[in-house]
Amino acid sequence: MITLNTKIDHAESVFAQLVLPYEMRENSRLRTALACGEEVAIFTERGTVLRNNDLLKSADGRVVQIIAADEPTYRITCRTPHDLLRCAFHLGNRHTQTQVGEGFLRIHIDNVLKQMLEGLGATVIEENAQFEPESGAYGSSGGHHHHGDGHYHAHGPLAPIPLRQKIHRPSDSQS
Repeated sequence: MITLNTKIDHAESVFAQLVLPYEMRENSRLRTALACGEEVAIFTERGTVLRNNDLLKSADGRVVQIIAADEPTYRITCRTPHDLLRCAFHLGNRHTQTQVGEGFLRIHIDNVLKQMLEGLGATVIEENAQFEPESGAYGSSGGHHHHGDGHYHAHGPLAPIPLRQKIHRPSDSQS
């Protein structure tokens, strides 16, 4: 069995590809198999989310490329950017994992959310697609950068996280 535990940025060659749905790519401990049937174990730092095209290396130097599997999703579009922003707000308010794309949102299939989004005026289309949701502002893999493929990918905090932050409430007296 191959044990993959080191994430690398570049490799001269790739031994194999491992196609995984998002649910499996967010596990830091995973046992699965390559397409050829060879078993692999993934042991990454807790909280690591594997993204499409990430590279993992074994102790013996073999490199496996992670491929995001196509999975059942909803693609959400709206007539205006404002309406799409409203949909994103309501999905975030429900702590729904959401992929943000150029002019669209993508979520896992959920009929209750579909009805809510259609009630907000969105067009919701079922499609099989790679699911790459935002990782969150305070997660160990928040933030964005380009991989040269025209898509944003999350890594690092979106904004500085203050060590101490005073929370101001309307009831606080003005001094």
